[in-house]
Amino acid sequence: MNDAKRPAINWMDVLWLVLLALLAVLPPVREIHKQLALLVFGVIQLGESWIVGRLPQRGPAYVVLLKIALATFLIDHTGELAINSYYYPIYFLPVVTAAEYFGPWATLSWTLLASAAYCSYLYPAMQEYEITAESFGLLGIRILFFFLAAMVVNRFVVENRRQTRRYQELAETLAETNRRLEQAQAEARRSERLAALGQLSAGLAHEIRNPLGVIKGSAEMLTQKLAKSDSLSTELAGYISSETNRLSSLVTRFLDFARPLHADLSPHDILAVLDRALNDVAQFWKGALVRVEKGYQSALPLVALDEALCEQAFVNIVQNAYDAMAATGGMLRVTVQKSQQRDRNGDFVDGVEVRISDTGPGIPAELREQIFNPFVTTKKTGVGLGLSIVSKIIDGHRGSIRIETSSNGNGTPATGASFVIFFPSSSEQSAANVAHLVIS
Repeated sequence: MNDAKRPAINWMDVLWLVLLALLAVLPPVREIHKQLALLVFGVIQLGESWIVGRLPQRGPAYVVLLKIALATFLIDHTGELAINSYYYPIYFLPVVTAAEYFGPWATLSWTLLASAAYCSYLYPAMQEYEITAESFGLLGIRILFFFLAAMVVNRFVVENRRQTRRYQELAETLAETNRRLEQAQAEARRSERLAALGQLSAGLAHEIRNPLGVIKGSAEMLTQKLAKSDSLSTELAGYISSETNRLSSLVTRFLDFARPLHADLSPHDILAVLDRALNDVAQFWKGALVRVEKGYQSALPLVALDEALCEQAFVNIVQNAYDAMAATGGMLRVTVQKSQQRDRNGDFVDGVEVRISDTGPGIPAELREQIFNPFVTTKKTGVGLGLSIVSKIIDGHRGSIRIETSSNGNGTPATGASFVIFFPSSSEQSAANVAHLVIS
């Protein structure tokens, strides 16, 4: 049955009312029952959309039943013999209404009921008159026209619904295509910016590293010479050395971001890599207590990955989660399960989904779209390159990474951030074809 609601009142309803008014001024004019039946027909026609809107499942059936009852009542008061009433075409109204709301078989059933209501006046006529074969033939023609009208209207309605669904599907497909195109354009622009930034970062890093080496060496020599003679100078030289080490570490991160990463891909159990990353972070953690909750699905497919690079990506994400809960502690939930995701061509790809969720303060909504860009960070002392490198590693493995709001486990939102990482599953053929990748 069609779920679409008709407008409250439209020009077709007005036209119906005009036609019913014309019937009211045609003979018999002084028949009060006829005028009453036509009046109720008009009221039902105006209130039809309201009835169907309030009762979407049963409303259409109620409307058709009311129209059949009114049509039967009308022809009973518009002729000496009801079966011979010139108003018998009034049965087209319930028949057409049924064809509009119901499918073919239901329309045939309603038409059969309307025909039976009309033929019910055949019995009283047979009590007073002899019905000839020609009269039976005329009655049969009338009944057949009921069914013909029902099928013609229903076929038009069904075809219209089919075309509407087709246009809706086409519109959804176009919307999805536009979304993917915009996503691809955004990724292309982001890749161009990252490439230019990477080249700039690499050049600056190389130029900065050499002076840093000289400064660090000089600071260490000063520390050795002034160790016993001048405590203040020794302390200042120590500051120089420690800050130089911090800058050197920053330069190293710039180089990690800028230079191509050489990935040796082979099928691996992703759970082993993930567990090593969790252990590495937990082993050196000095902040508040963080409890780790694991939910690993069994019989996971192997994933083509570079163990060292993927462990580096996992460590970075897990470390960020620990840092977010450093003050008050919290829960780190790690779930791994089979999943499917569309690739850039729109085809579904089987793989493994890793979800790392924390109960920290979370990531502001305005930063979620930019958090994987360089120099975007929520940490006071962060540089904003860690997640950029993570995104670079995941993209190089033909995977994807996104941020979602954490969940309490029962579907309700919670504080914190949730990183969802997808890796396509490995096969012998794909593993052979991508045994070595340069991630630039």
